[in-house]
Amino acid sequence: MKNFQLILCTALLAGLLGSTGAHAQGTHLRIAAAGNDLGTLDPHRATATPDIGVVSMIFNGLVRITPGKANPEAVEPDLATSWTSSDDKLSWTFTLRDDVQCHGGGKLTADDVVYSLKRAASKDKSSFFAEYSAFQAVEAVDPKTVKITLSKPVPGLLGLLVPYHGGNIVCKAAAEQAGDGFARKPAGTGPFEFVEYQPQQFVKLKANEAYFRGSPQIKEITYRYILSDASRDLAYQSGEIDLSYGRQDDNWIKRMRQLPNSKVGVFGPGELYNVHLNMTQKPLDDVRVRQAIAHAVQRPALAKYKGQEIAREADSVVPQGYLGHESVGLADYSPDKAKKLLAEAGYPDGVTINAIQTTLPSMMNTMQAVQAQLKASGITLNLAPVDHPTFHSQIRQDLSQVVLYAAARFPVADTYLTQFYESDAIVGKPSAVTNFSHCGVADAEIKAARTETDADKQKALWAEAQRKIVDQVCSVPVFEMLQAWAWKESLDFGYPVEGSLSLIPPVTEKTRFVN
Repeated sequence: MKNFQLILCTALLAGLLGSTGAHAQGTHLRIAAAGNDLGTLDPHRATATPDIGVVSMIFNGLVRITPGKANPEAVEPDLATSWTSSDDKLSWTFTLRDDVQCHGGGKLTADDVVYSLKRAASKDKSSFFAEYSAFQAVEAVDPKTVKITLSKPVPGLLGLLVPYHGGNIVCKAAAEQAGDGFARKPAGTGPFEFVEYQPQQFVKLKANEAYFRGSPQIKEITYRYILSDASRDLAYQSGEIDLSYGRQDDNWIKRMRQLPNSKVGVFGPGELYNVHLNMTQKPLDDVRVRQAIAHAVQRPALAKYKGQEIAREADSVVPQGYLGHESVGLADYSPDKAKKLLAEAGYPDGVTINAIQTTLPSMMNTMQAVQAQLKASGITLNLAPVDHPTFHSQIRQDLSQVVLYAAARFPVADTYLTQFYESDAIVGKPSAVTNFSHCGVADAEIKAARTETDADKQKALWAEAQRKIVDQVCSVPVFEMLQAWAWKESLDFGYPVEGSLSLIPPVTEKTRFVN
C-alpha cells in the first residue's frame, strides 16, 4: 500500500509540474517553494520570500548586485550602463542601455524608469514607499537618461536601485494596462517572462528570447507552491523537482547532502529574528521589565535549537554582514538577574505579556521556545495564533504587545535602523514601516548618519545607534537564519552561490543543466 501511495504521489506531481519535452532536453527548470500560494508578483508589493523568488527572475534594476552575492559593495550595471553623482550626493544621473525590450514588446526608455521609481515611492502602489521619501524628483532628461534629485543624502543609494523591492523596474504600458491585475500578470525586462498562474499550484515562466544579456539557456520554469516540507522533499527525491527550498534545520541539510547527485547551499543574507517589545504599553513601558526579558532569553540555546549550520547567534539589532553592523554586546542569560529586575520594577510575582503569533511553523516553534525560556524567569508569554497574512495585518495595526519578526533587508545598517527603530517608522503613523517597539531613542544618530559623508564617522554613528537601541531594549535580537536550498548536481547557476538578496540561488540567463 505504501509503495502504491508513493507511485501515485509521484505521478500526480509529474502531472502538476509538467514532465515536458523541455525538461527531457534539459531546458525546463522545476522549482519548489515553501508556501501554499502566490501572494503577489507586483514587485513593489512582494514581501513574502516565495514571491520575491519569482519576482527576481522577471525584473531588472538600474544596477544590480553581482548574481550569487549579497555584498552591497558588489554593485554593477544592470539597465544603466553608467552613472554619476554631484559632490554633495544629492543629484544622480543614470545612462540607460538602448537594447532593452519589455516583456510583450516595446523598448524600455527613461519614461519607464521614472514611472517605476515614482510608483515605488507611492504609498498607494508600494510597500516600500518610505525608503524613497528622500526622492525629491525623478526626471527623464532624454529617452536614455534619468536624473534623480534627493532632498537629503541617502546612504547606500544604489541599494534602492537594485532589482529588490522598490528598485525593480516595471514596464509602464503593461502596468497601466493591467491595473490591479498586474499582481497576477507582471511584465518586466528580466531573463524570464510570466506565462501562467494556477492558484495554490504554480507559476510558469518562459525564456525572454530578447533578453539584452542573451537568450536564457533555461527555456521554461515551473515555480511550484508546496507548503509541506515532507512533500517538497518527496518531489525532489523522486526527480520531479530540480531546485527545492529547504528546511532551516541541520538534520535536513545533512540528509539532503547524502543524496546522490544532490547539492545543498546555505547562504545569506541572514534573516534576523527579533522579539520587538512595545515600549508604550505596561508592563513593557518600564525598561527594567524589558531588561528582564533580555536576560531571560538564552540566545545560544535558541541558535543551537535551530541548527548550527543554518543559524547564528545575534549580536546586535542589525544583522551581521551588513555595512555598518556593530557587535555591541547583548544581555547575558541570567534568570536571577531577570527576576531581580522584575522585583525592582514592582513585579515580584512576575509579569504577563501578550503576542499575536503567526502559525508559520518556523516562527511559531521559535516563539514557543522563547515562551518556555521566559517562563523560567517568571515571565508569562501568551500567544494568540493566527494565519500568516492575518499576522502581518494585525501587527501593523499595533495590536500586539510583543512581535516576533524575521527579516532580511538590503545589507546596509541604515535600511534596518530606519525601518525598525526610527520614530517615523512606528506602526500606526502615516509614515509607518515596521517599528513595532515604538522605539525612537536613536533618531539623532540614524538621521545624522544619512548625511555624513565621512565613511568612518558614518559607521560610528550607526554603531552608537545600535548601542542606544540595545541599552533601552527596544527589541531582543535572537538569531539569524540563513537560507538553505537543495538542487540537482547537474544544475549550474552560472555563478558561485555565496549569497542572494532574493533568498533563492540566482536563476539567470546563464543558468543551465550540464551533463
